[in-house]
Amino acid sequence: MSPKRLPSRKIRWIVMVLAVLAAAGAAWFWTQRTSPDHDLLRLYGNVDIREVQLAFRQPGRVAQMTFDEGDTVSVGARMALLDDQPYRDALAVAEASVHVAQAELSKLRRGLRPQEIVQAQEVANQALAAARDAERNYQRQNGLLASGASSQRTVDAARAVKDQAVAGVKAAEAALSQAKEGFRSEDIAAGEAKLAAANASRAQAATALADTELLAPSNGTVIARVREPGSMIANHSTVYSLSLDAPVYVRAYVGEPDLGRIAPGTRVRVRNDSSDKVYQGQIGFISPRAEFTPKTVETTDLRTDLVYRLRIVIDNADADTGLRQGMPVTIEVDTGTVAGTQAKSS
Repeated sequence: MSPKRLPSRKIRWIVMVLAVLAAAGAAWFWTQRTSPDHDLLRLYGNVDIREVQLAFRQPGRVAQMTFDEGDTVSVGARMALLDDQPYRDALAVAEASVHVAQAELSKLRRGLRPQEIVQAQEVANQALAAARDAERNYQRQNGLLASGASSQRTVDAARAVKDQAVAGVKAAEAALSQAKEGFRSEDIAAGEAKLAAANASRAQAATALADTELLAPSNGTVIARVREPGSMIANHSTVYSLSLDAPVYVRAYVGEPDLGRIAPGTRVRVRNDSSDKVYQGQIGFISPRAEFTPKTVETTDLRTDLVYRLRIVIDNADADTGLRQGMPVTIEVDTGTVAGTQAKSS
C-alpha cells in the first residue's frame, strides 16, 4: 500500500516555518557579530592601594602621637615626635668640637704670636753670647797652656763648653727660624681634616635631631596606630601604617587568547559592586611573564589556565574614596578602539 502524501497546503506551511526560523537565526548571528559587546573585553581584578610603614630612624621614647586610626593626613604633617633632649645634647657636644677644631686650625694657619717670635730671638741672642764667651775662655786657656799656667785638662773642658755653646746657638737659630716660618703644611692639613671631621659629626647630630620628628610622606589615611606616647622604640620600629590616597592601582589578569586585544596605555572602565559609579583608567603595565590565575580572581576560564598580570592606573583617584584596598572590581576594555589605534600606528 503506498504511503499517504501530505496535502500541499501543509507542506507549504512547513517550508514557511523553516524559512522564518532560518532567517531569525541568521539575524541573531549577525546581531551578535556586529553587537558592541563583541568588541568588549571584561577582566576581573582587585584594587591595590599602596601602604607605607612609618618609622623613626632613631631610637628613643615616644613623646607625641598626633593622629589616630582613620584620620586623614597631608604631606609634611608631623605625625609623631620623640623625646629630643638626648639628641639636642649630642648636637651641642658636636658644635663644641667644631669650635675647638676651628680654633686649632686658626692657630696653625696664623703661626706663633709676635711675642713668641721675640722670645725665640732673645734665646738665640743669649746662646750666641754664651758661645762667644766660651770661645774667648777657650782661647785664653789654650794660650796659657804653653807657659804652664793652665793644664791640658782645663783646656779640654773649655773646648767642650765652647762646642756646647755653638750647638746651643744652632738650636736657638733653628727655633727662631721655625717661629718665623710658622707650622708645617702637613700640620695645617691635619688641622683641616680634624675640622672637616668635626663638621661631619655636627651634621650627623643635626640629622639625628631632625629624625626625632616623623612627617607624613604623602596624603593618606592612617590605618594603624602601633605605638603610644611613652613607649620606648628601636630605630625602624613601625609607629603608623599609612594608606596613600594616590596612586590607586587595579591588579587584574588577562588570558593568553585575549593578550593581543590590549596594550599599555589602553583606556578602561572600572566598576565595583558597591556603587554604580564608573571609574576611568588606563593600562600601565602588562607582565612579560605568565602565571597561574590567583584564587582571588574570578574568570570564566579554568583556574589552571595561564594568565598575564596587568596593572591599571585609576584617574583622579585621590578625589574619590570609593575604591578601597582589596575590593573586587570589573574592568571593561573596548578592544575595537585598541584595534583601530594599532591599525593606525602600523
